[in-house]
Amino acid sequence: MEVGTRRIMDKSFSSVGIFAIVLMAVSLVILLQPVIMRGIGAFAFRGTVEFREMMLHQFGRGDEDKILIETEAAEAARRPVYELVEAFEIELQEADSEFRSKYRSQFRELKGRIEDLLGPAGADPGGILPRKRYGQTRWDRAEKKLHDILFVEGYDHSDPSRMGVRIFTPRVDDFRGTSLEPLFGILERDAEKMLKPKPTLYWRFFFDESIDSHFFGGIWPEMLGTFYLSLGAMLFAIPFGIITAIYLAEYSGTGRFVSLLRTCISSLAGVPSIVFGLFGLAFFINTVHVSDSKSVLAGSLTLALLILPTIIRASEEAILAVPGGYKEASMSVGASKWRTITTVILPAAMPGILTSMIISLGRAAGETAPIIFTAAVSVGKPLGLMQVFNQPTPALPWNIYNLATEHEAVDEIRHVQYGMVFTLVLMVLMLNLAAILIRARITKRLRG
Repeated sequence: MEVGTRRIMDKSFSSVGIFAIVLMAVSLVILLQPVIMRGIGAFAFRGTVEFREMMLHQFGRGDEDKILIETEAAEAARRPVYELVEAFEIELQEADSEFRSKYRSQFRELKGRIEDLLGPAGADPGGILPRKRYGQTRWDRAEKKLHDILFVEGYDHSDPSRMGVRIFTPRVDDFRGTSLEPLFGILERDAEKMLKPKPTLYWRFFFDESIDSHFFGGIWPEMLGTFYLSLGAMLFAIPFGIITAIYLAEYSGTGRFVSLLRTCISSLAGVPSIVFGLFGLAFFINTVHVSDSKSVLAGSLTLALLILPTIIRASEEAILAVPGGYKEASMSVGASKWRTITTVILPAAMPGILTSMIISLGRAAGETAPIIFTAAVSVGKPLGLMQVFNQPTPALPWNIYNLATEHEAVDEIRHVQYGMVFTLVLMVLMLNLAAILIRARITKRLRG
């Protein structure tokens, strides 16, 4: 090949490579931007006086005297609303049947929405669920609830040529001429006085337990469970993966059995993760009985099987990539084959082996299907180290799915869902970064 042609091809491949890297970087930014922006909302937001009151009652945090003063000021601003609601309720009971039938259902809906926004008036703090005990703890959700009070959602189907258009009509029109008519103006004018929103940095979202199915609190059990499962999977998969890679690269030779073995390993790498989950349930729990039911141990073993093919193939390729002169030089001075493998070949192949671990760690931390049947639960306490052998655990991948699809109040806790996604991405990045730094340090030592 001529020098000019070679240079042109080198430049072309370099340009394509740079373009691919830039494209991947842009795609990553586009993908993560909404996750990061909305995920940060779980930690930084405008918290209302209800949030500060909840933190004091549930976690014992905050200045009790200051919160009491804020609560009294908020109650004073809310009092006209509660008085109007109470007066109309009495009026409804004493009115004729026509008046009651006209306003009963509308008033019941309005009263429920006001309680969602401000909390029930004079409720016993120990007598009801936490979600019913407090009003809106976040100002963004409070604005949404206020809009739902002030306006009624409907659809305009007047044009038959197109789908119905969503419209909002003032709810005050339903109560025009009644004693409740002034209530809507008071709510619109004094909502901030009633809830007193302030900029809030809730960094304990990482370390608090959830309260009332993630209506309040944090995600510490899920973070700890994800860490346990990922670490357990790596502890089981790494030794078996490296030993298998050594056998295939240094001892197996060539033959039909070895070819079949490599084909099976490659096939396992492509098996859907849900199959591993069902296998883990059938084998580790129902057959081997590593635990009576779901447990971190069973989940870790299942995840280990999932990532084992990746570690085997990548480690084998790293070992085979070690120059043959290393092996020959070691054995020429009298070192045994095993000593050569452990002291020469493995250290030289370690950067490639660590790369396989990094890839596998990210996959183990983010998998959902294998742990559904073997380890994960929707709600639970943080586990101690000795409980991992027989207890299930919440985990970020499963809880993200669960909260986004099966929670009874999906929209109410949207910030928790994004906070979990943001935390999972952050955890994987941090674990990968730690592994990359270790790999770089080992490579530097090998190069002298």
